[in-house]
Amino acid sequence: MLVPILSALILVSAAIHIRAEYAGPKVRVYVFKPLTTALILLLAATAATETPAYRNAILAGLAFSLLGDVFLMLPKDRFIPGLAAFLIAHLWYVAAFTHGTGFHTAVLPLLPYLAGGLALMFVLWPHLGKMRAPVLVYGVVIVVMGWQAAARWDALGGTGPLLAALGATLFIVSDATLALNRFARPFPAAQALILTTYYAAQWMIALSV
Repeated sequence: MLVPILSALILVSAAIHIRAEYAGPKVRVYVFKPLTTALILLLAATAATETPAYRNAILAGLAFSLLGDVFLMLPKDRFIPGLAAFLIAHLWYVAAFTHGTGFHTAVLPLLPYLAGGLALMFVLWPHLGKMRAPVLVYGVVIVVMGWQAAARWDALGGTGPLLAALGATLFIVSDATLALNRFARPFPAAQALILTTYYAAQWMIALSV
């Protein structure tokens, strides 16, 4: 019963945040952006699981995501600290997706993530300037994160691994949209697409517990 209640609260909080990004007031962004991620963290924390080590790694990833959310919403540009926080979050997700199975080496699940990552870097590279190295490192880590989630589902099957793989993929879509909007070509619908895919991604990863 707790899962649908928390999921409904996450949906409402996310909707208020996304609307506030366009219509204000700014205080709602400061309240509902971290609140939404905190509710997703609570969803994962309260889940009954037979693999507590997996849940703990997901919780750590969500906690660093929450820190990244705070950095990215502050009035001054703290993109680098936010990027670092999310990079650590993805490393925790990699730890979760390889728990009990080891690092997956299957090449086939890697190919779509690698192709998408290379295409994105091709578009972004001329616009990155001094951000080339940080964005490249982040891109490698998030591709590995998506690969490991997909390979885990390929190896194990089941609903939990599927939710993790879908969540990881949506996370990559969210980050790719953010990068395109920030560095290459801003567009009005970017925030809605970034946040919708981001919250859906984190919700699915939390449910995978």
